[in-house]
Amino acid sequence: MNFTGKQAIVTGAGSGIGAALCRALVAAGADVVCTDVDGAAAARTAESLHGPGTATSATLDVTDPAAVKAAVDAVVERTGRLDLMFNNAGIAWGGDTELLTLEQWNAIIDVNIRGVVHGVSAAYPVMLRQGHGHIVNTSSMAGLAAAGQITSYVMTKHAIVGLSLALRSEAASRGIGVLAVCPGAVETPILDKGAVGGFVGRDYYLRGQGMKNAYSADRLARDTLQAIRRNKALLVKPRQAYVSWVFARLAPNLLQRMSIRFITDQRRRQAASAAAR
Repeated sequence: MNFTGKQAIVTGAGSGIGAALCRALVAAGADVVCTDVDGAAAARTAESLHGPGTATSATLDVTDPAAVKAAVDAVVERTGRLDLMFNNAGIAWGGDTELLTLEQWNAIIDVNIRGVVHGVSAAYPVMLRQGHGHIVNTSSMAGLAAAGQITSYVMTKHAIVGLSLALRSEAASRGIGVLAVCPGAVETPILDKGAVGGFVGRDYYLRGQGMKNAYSADRLARDTLQAIRRNKALLVKPRQAYVSWVFARLAPNLLQRMSIRFITDQRRRQAASAAAR
C-alpha cells in the first residue's frame, strides 16, 4: 500500500504506540486525525508532526459509540473516504486479580473491547461501501499467551485477536484488510501505570518476556505499516515475542507451568520490594 494521501484515524494518539503510529503515517504521506480522550495530548502529537502527510487532532472518548461514529463521519464528509482505522486506545491493570474492583473490570472492558468494537462498527460499513480500507486493532502478546497478574488485560487482548481474525475472514473477499498488532513490552507509559497492590509493571513485563529493554514504539509503528502493506493478519514483534508465541502454540501446558512459576517468583519480588520500602 502507498500511504500517500490516505485518510487515517488513530485512537489513543496522545502518547505511546498511538503517537508513534501518527508519526509513521505522516512520514509516509498519510493525512491523519490524531485522537485521544486527552485532547491536549492529541493536539501535542499532531502539532509535533511534519512531513509529506498532514495531522489534525480531536478529543475522542472511544467508550462513546456516538462520538466514535461522529469522528469517522467527519473524515468521510470532509474527504469522501476513510482508508485506515487504527483502534489503538487501551489501558491496563496489573496485580492479583482479587484486588481488582468491579469498576476497574468495567473500565478495561469499556476501553479495550468496546472501544475497538465502536471503531469497527463505525469504520467497517464505510469501507464496505467504498470497497477498500484497512482496520488495525492494537492487541498484545497478552492476546496470544496468558499470564496471571494482568488477567483483565489478557482477557481483553484475547478478545481483540479473536475479533480481528474473525472479521478478517469476512472482510478479505470484500477488499478490506484487518490486522491485529500483538507486541511484547513496548516503551510506552503503560509500562508504569495501572499498578494494583505491589505490582511493578516494567519489571513484570520485561522479565516475563525475557527482554532487557522494551521495544521502540516508533519501530513498532514502522513494522505496522509494513504489515499493512503485506496485508498480514497478525504482527508479532519483537523477535522474543514471536518466539514466545510459537512456543505457546507448540507447548501450551509447559507454558502454563512456566507462567505459574513466574507469578510465584513475581509475588516474592513484589513482597520484598514492599518490605524494603
